[in-house]
Amino acid sequence: MSTQSQTQNRQLHWQRYRYPQSLIQFTLVLLALSALAYSIHFLNIDLQRLLSVFGRVGEVLAERYFPPDLAYISQPGYLQSVIESIQMAYLGAILGMLLAVPLAWFAAWNVTPARRWLYPLARLAIMGSRSVHEMIWTILFVTVLGFGMLPGVCALVMFCIGFAGKLFAEEIEVIDMGQVEAMQANGANPLQTFMYAVWPQVRTAWTGIAIYTWDVAFRAATVVGFFGAGGMGWYLKRNVQQLETERVAAILLSIVLLVLVSELISAWARHRLSRRRAGNQLQNA
Repeated sequence: MSTQSQTQNRQLHWQRYRYPQSLIQFTLVLLALSALAYSIHFLNIDLQRLLSVFGRVGEVLAERYFPPDLAYISQPGYLQSVIESIQMAYLGAILGMLLAVPLAWFAAWNVTPARRWLYPLARLAIMGSRSVHEMIWTILFVTVLGFGMLPGVCALVMFCIGFAGKLFAEEIEVIDMGQVEAMQANGANPLQTFMYAVWPQVRTAWTGIAIYTWDVAFRAATVVGFFGAGGMGWYLKRNVQQLETERVAAILLSIVLLVLVSELISAWARHRLSRRRAGNQLQNA
């Protein structure tokens, strides 16, 4: 057999893992399964009871939450709370994303105007907003500002700053630096560089992130009222405390319906955006 044939036979031989990669892979899987088994044993989780939980949940829903009180969610007061939740989501998402844009610019290592002090401060602001859950932000703002929509809007603003700011900054850090360097070589200041070299490259990606941010903010707005921020969450809290389970079921159905409508709208907007992006790529090609 010639040397060329032997080389071809060796090339056709395929293995997923070679030693010692196979041993490392097996060890990692074994360690993960061992940690899972130890956690179940340490937490004293009854697997048999866990498997039967879905049946018990179905029984509880059928006995206590059915039929939903649909007449309750058709009342003018509740419909007004739905509008308040939508307004909270809109204001929180818009204000949060407007504040996230400069923070993302400052928090991007490749284009930040001052790496020594502005970059760490912007990163700290984004990280601090993300590290606290929106429900905790709501409790804090309710304590400071009192009950109403204002603390809910402020909580959603903080949530959107952390959520959108991180994604915005990551999009900036993967841009083509050729345009940025060309602007800087021509004497452009940091703001001009951002507007004419950075923004055109991230505009489409940021639009998609903004749509997704509003979608997530709307879902959060439906329940922040549970902690005193008004909207649909306030009705949910009141009926849960009064054990009005049929009304609770109706409110949950309305929340699911609104989230579904929001998801359909955001999916339609993302589809339009992807088609526009594909058209721009064909024109540039």
